Amino acid sequence: MSDTDTILKLTNLSKTFLSPRGELSILENVSCDIKKGEKIAIVGPSGSGKSTLLSLIGLLDTPTAGTVEIAGVQTESLSEAEQARFRNQKIGFIFQSFELISPFTTEENIAAPQEIAQKTVAKNELTQLIERLGLEERRNAMPQTLSGGEKQRVAIGRALMNNPALILADEPTGSLDRETGERVLSLLIEAVAEPDTTLIIITHDESVASRMDRVFELKNKMLHERT
Repeated sequence: MSDTDTILKLTNLSKTFLSPRGELSILENVSCDIKKGEKIAIVGPSGSGKSTLLSLIGLLDTPTAGTVEIAGVQTESLSEAEQARFRNQKIGFIFQSFELISPFTTEENIAAPQEIAQKTVAKNELTQLIERLGLEERRNAMPQTLSGGEKQRVAIGRALMNNPALILADEPTGSLDRETGERVLSLLIEAVAEPDTTLIIITHDESVASRMDRVFELKNKMLHERT
């Protein structure tokens, strides 16, 4: 694999927290290389550190040791402000609990990353994305009026709005019934079909994992690829 093919490189990533009982180790020496365009599942038992790992990859937290390289950039060398800009440009997030902004409409939630980046919102691109998500009739709806599946489609749209290189999804179908979850997952896979968009999903659902290109299991603080 050439360096130009690699979107994410984790090297000896470790994370510990201080607890009342002392130092608590969550991750130890996690290393892997992910190519551009790959669809990756990370599975593992509850409490194994999957969400912690995703937070480290997404620059929402800092490792105790090791490095996170994204698109050739050693992210630990960036200041907090630079990391925030980099995160907005390169990474899209999808959460199990949707995390929509309550006072914003569907359209405003999807456009939020461009607003945060102080970019002019490309109306044509926004409309095309809303249509791809099947939300044309809900574009002016408020989050509290949306179904679970609609909320997650809005969250997918928000993650895609800046055309990120990397999309991180934490149990994106976990709050949905089976049928709705399968529709949302299919839509997400279709949305990242562009060859340079990489998807990393945390899931406990083996049917979700089976639709990914590669599956990693987080167990005993280590990351192992299934073969």
